[in-house]
Amino acid sequence: MTKVHTTEELIEILAHERQACLTGQRLNLTAKASGNPLIDKFIKSDGVQKFTAYQDFKATIHRYQRENQVSGIVWRQIALKGKTLRIPEVDAELIALPSDMETLKAAKADLLAFWHEVTAGMDLYLSVNNGKDFRAIAPADVLRISYKTEWAGLCKFEKSDFLEIILQMGWGKPEEAVYKRGWPTSGSEYIHAVNPGNRPIC
Repeated sequence: MTKVHTTEELIEILAHERQACLTGQRLNLTAKASGNPLIDKFIKSDGVQKFTAYQDFKATIHRYQRENQVSGIVWRQIALKGKTLRIPEVDAELIALPSDMETLKAAKADLLAFWHEVTAGMDLYLSVNNGKDFRAIAPADVLRISYKTEWAGLCKFEKSDFLEIILQMGWGKPEEAVYKRGWPTSGSEYIHAVNPGNRPIC
């Protein structure tokens, strides 16, 4: 019986392949920048070939995930204000299987409870205009958004004199929820919490 690679092994394989593509060891020689010969002569084809080679390889890994039911989830711990939470997230290079979606949905309530606890007293902002601007919101608005979303993610940006806690609330496939790639079937709302008087910088 053939050994099935683990999530961690797939992440490592993709990292090696990405490096090989970036250094030009892998090229998709048939890849064209636009398909328009007039435009293509002004665009460096090797960059497009490197990018396409990696995207092709990544699609193969995603197919492998589906066929062998290899989860795209990695678990990490986030520590804030003396509290710690272990949260699942889909690795940026992998896809979420249906079972991964159930794991993400099951973790949402604990993640939101943790968020409300560690952001108490902080100013809240909703990311608008594709992250180019922010609108001040209240905790009740966060609750309203949470009812319309399926899963959540959390990250922080911390320096000695600054703290920003970012809550991602999404729906649909996590791998398509960033940058409105899968809009409207997949997407995300981002809530930024900062200390009073500060503005988000991430």
